[in-house]
Amino acid sequence: IHRRILVRLARSSQARPLEAPISRKRLTSGSIFLSMGVTLLTPLRRGLSWMLYALALAIAFEGASRLALSSDEFLRRVSANDDPSWRLRWIARHGATGRLPYEIDEWHATRGWALKPSLRDVRVTGGKILNSNSRGVRGRTEHADRKAARTTRILVLGDSFTFGEDVGDEDTYSAQLERLMPGTEVINLGVHGYGHDQMLVYLREEGIRYHPDVVVLGFLTGDMERNVLSFRDYAKPRFVLDGGTLALRGSPVPSPAEMANAERWRSKFGDLLAMLWLRYRWKSGAISEETRALTLAILDEMKATIEAAGARPAFAYLPAYGEIDRTHPGMTGPERFFFSYCRQRGIQSMYLRPYFIRKMKEGAVLKTTGHWGPLEHRIAAEGIRAYLVDKGLVSGDQAESDVERRP
Repeated sequence: IHRRILVRLARSSQARPLEAPISRKRLTSGSIFLSMGVTLLTPLRRGLSWMLYALALAIAFEGASRLALSSDEFLRRVSANDDPSWRLRWIARHGATGRLPYEIDEWHATRGWALKPSLRDVRVTGGKILNSNSRGVRGRTEHADRKAARTTRILVLGDSFTFGEDVGDEDTYSAQLERLMPGTEVINLGVHGYGHDQMLVYLREEGIRYHPDVVVLGFLTGDMERNVLSFRDYAKPRFVLDGGTLALRGSPVPSPAEMANAERWRSKFGDLLAMLWLRYRWKSGAISEETRALTLAILDEMKATIEAAGARPAFAYLPAYGEIDRTHPGMTGPERFFFSYCRQRGIQSMYLRPYFIRKMKEGAVLKTTGHWGPLEHRIAAEGIRAYLVDKGLVSGDQAESDVERRP
């Protein structure tokens, strides 16, 4: 019996080794760890797949945007009055050469662009003659920092209407105003394309160096929209309101070569999204509100700068485009906005439209589209002279006797 039991135990131990159960346990544990690894890798693979998909989609959108914006027709259709549109138009027309839109201009580090100095007898629109002095001020006359004795000095700020885009040097309203007022020196700091922000920078950097007695601002409502742009004819500085205080952004302005080189790295898909967003903000009225608030702050700073320099501000509303031949006696919305501001701030303001209306009633044929011609500049000069004399900003002796008084 004992022998049989021992034989059975021996056979049993040979058929079922003692190590077998341990091996099964190890195999089971390995399977568990392998299963856990696969579970952990699945989300990573999914995340990586989504990342690759998003990258491919972004590349596709960017490529399509670049292809679309390379078309002049497409760019013309989607462009508006916003930074990406102005920049893309400049790149399309001048990016390859790195030039500014006008040959008479040069890059300026703090204002974006400025009139080239020492221009001589340059023929511009309609064969008109353009000159500039050594400081880039329109006309041949050099102006010393200090005025001559017994001379009243008037500084004029403005855009292309003040600059005299379609007239010669002697036909600008600044030049005609000087001829109407003997003993007065009028310095024309108008530059085409400028917003009020660039005018303020120009006033701070150069204008106050001339120690003017009076500073005239040639105001157009269209310039207000330029105040919220950082790119127009070319890149430009702009102010923003930071806690109610003006803060300058985008200065110094990059050179045309730097701007063109940086363009290759700009996202064109991002440009299209920005254009859509800005168009929505214009339609919602958000940018219009920002424009008004920013313009008023800039004009306030302009007034403070002028008065701190010992001069007196006098702001003139220049009628342009559809305003010149508007015979309705009431003021337009932009006119009310401007003159209400001037009254609140105690700034002498000049309402010139009645002078234009009276000339039309007398039979004069005025240029009602585009920039002013010599006649319109003459009318503006007469109106400004009359206001300056009436308000006591200049002596009545410094005016021609045959110039009509204010209507």
